[in-house]
Amino acid sequence: MEVIQTTIGESVLVGALACANSNGIVLPHYVSDEEIEEIKSNIETDFNITIMETKKTAYGNLILANDRGAVVDPRLKKSEIKKIADTLGVEVVPGEIAGLPYVGSLATATNKGVLAHPSIKEDERKVLMDVLKVPVDVGTVNCGVPYVATGLIGNVHGAVVGSMTTGPELFIIGQALNVVEEDE
Repeated sequence: MEVIQTTIGESVLVGALACANSNGIVLPHYVSDEEIEEIKSNIETDFNITIMETKKTAYGNLILANDRGAVVDPRLKKSEIKKIADTLGVEVVPGEIAGLPYVGSLATATNKGVLAHPSIKEDERKVLMDVLKVPVDVGTVNCGVPYVATGLIGNVHGAVVGSMTTGPELFIIGQALNVVEEDE
């Protein structure tokens, strides 16, 4: 994978502020022109970039997405949900995880699986599986932190975790995101 090194609104908290999949990226209103140019210069030309003109800024915390679907904070307006759907090119459904609305911070999704907050309810898990079209497992990062996206990023090729993540947590993450090599 090619890595783009940038900030969003001069913040290094890119994961909390932006949400992307293979089709596009959703950014807060205060992203700078220079940051947008940095992103554009490192991606394909048919990639969608949407700047949300709302008071909300932490779109990485508000959206959980992969290339098959997205689950978003149920407090988002219908017009915002439509913009997200158009940008990411997927079906977008409002939902919660563990009874909480900031789904993007409570789970990490790839095109192979989802690792979610351990207190996810069964009906919430079903929504994630139906929309994202991948299995959903539960776990923690960094020695018990249930807000898994604060210490985990991944794609179909692998995952990067916080340095305090334990061996058992690594095992669960590898299984949930299907990034472990299996014997053939």
